[in-house]
Amino acid sequence: MIHSFEVRGTGIFMPPRVLTNQEIESMVDTSDQWIVERTGISERRIASAETSTSDLIAPAVRNACEDAGLALEEVDTLLVATSTPDTMFPSTACWVQERLGIRGPAALDVAAGCTGWLYALELAGALISSGRARNVVVAAGEVMSKVVDWTDRRTCVLFGDGAAAAVVSATDREDAGVLASNWGADGTLAQILYQPAGGTQRPASAETIAEKAHVVHMDGGAVFRQAVRAMSTSAKQALESASLTPTDVDLMIPHQANIRIIEATRSRVGVPLERTFNTVSRYGNVSAATIPIALHEAKTAGKLNPGDRVLLTSFGTGLTWASTVLRW
Repeated sequence: MIHSFEVRGTGIFMPPRVLTNQEIESMVDTSDQWIVERTGISERRIASAETSTSDLIAPAVRNACEDAGLALEEVDTLLVATSTPDTMFPSTACWVQERLGIRGPAALDVAAGCTGWLYALELAGALISSGRARNVVVAAGEVMSKVVDWTDRRTCVLFGDGAAAAVVSATDREDAGVLASNWGADGTLAQILYQPAGGTQRPASAETIAEKAHVVHMDGGAVFRQAVRAMSTSAKQALESASLTPTDVDLMIPHQANIRIIEATRSRVGVPLERTFNTVSRYGNVSAATIPIALHEAKTAGKLNPGDRVLLTSFGTGLTWASTVLRW
C-alpha cells in the first residue's frame, strides 16, 4: 500500500478586476496609508456580480490538472474548501463538476473557514494512504466580496476573491508528502467571526436583510489574539512532531489574513523573515484559498525546490486551525 503523496500540480484563477485602496477611499472613511499600515494590503481581486465561486474554482482545477499532466477523467475525488458556496445544496464541488463537464468522482465541500484547504488536504492524505484514491484535487475558492458589508471599513478592506487548486497524487517517493500535521477547532469561539444569518439558525427574512446579518461579522481584537495563538501553537506542534526546528523550514506559508497576524505568527514560531512567503499585499484575505494561491505563486516564483520542507499554517472561523509540514 502506498502511504505517501506528492503535490503533482497547482493552478490558480483570479478575477481580472483589481480593487485598490485608493478606490476604497472613495467608498468608506479610510485611507491607503491606514490600510497598508494595519493590514499590509494594497489591492485585492473582486469578482463580477455574475460570477459564482464555482466559476472561479473550475478553471483553477483545470489549470492544476494541466500543470500536473493529469486528465480530468483521472481525478478520483474532488474536495472543495469554501466559505462562500454557490448554494446551500448541492455542494459547490458538484457545481464545479458541472462547470467542468465531468461525472463520477466523489465531490464534496469542506467548511472550515480559512482553514478549509488544510482540512481538505488532511482528508486527501487519508484517502490516499488508505488506498481509496490515487489522484485527489484539493481546491479552494471564495467570492468574499458578496458577503462583506461595503460600508464597514473594519472588514471591507480585508477580503478578496479568487481560487486555487492542487493535484495531490499517490507516490512511492519515501521523501515526499506530509512529515507531520495537526488540526483542531474550538466551537465556543464561533461568534468572534461569522455570518449570522442565512442558515437554519436564522433563515433569510426581511428582518435579517435589514439587520445586515448576511455579511461578515468580526470581533477584530479577539480574532487577532486567537489567530496568532492558534497558528503559532499548531505550527510549533507540527514542527516538533516532524523532529524539525524553525531553522529547518525552507519556506513558511501562513494564512494570509493580514500582515500583522502573519508577522506575529512567524515571530512566535521562529521562522526567519526571509523564509516566510506572503501574497497579502496583492490579494488580501481570500479565506480558504489563500494558502493554495500562495503555494502556487511560491512555486511559480522558484521559491520551492524538490526536498524543501514547507510549513503551512492557518486559522479560520469556527474557530478552526491546522498546520502541515510538507516535503516538497
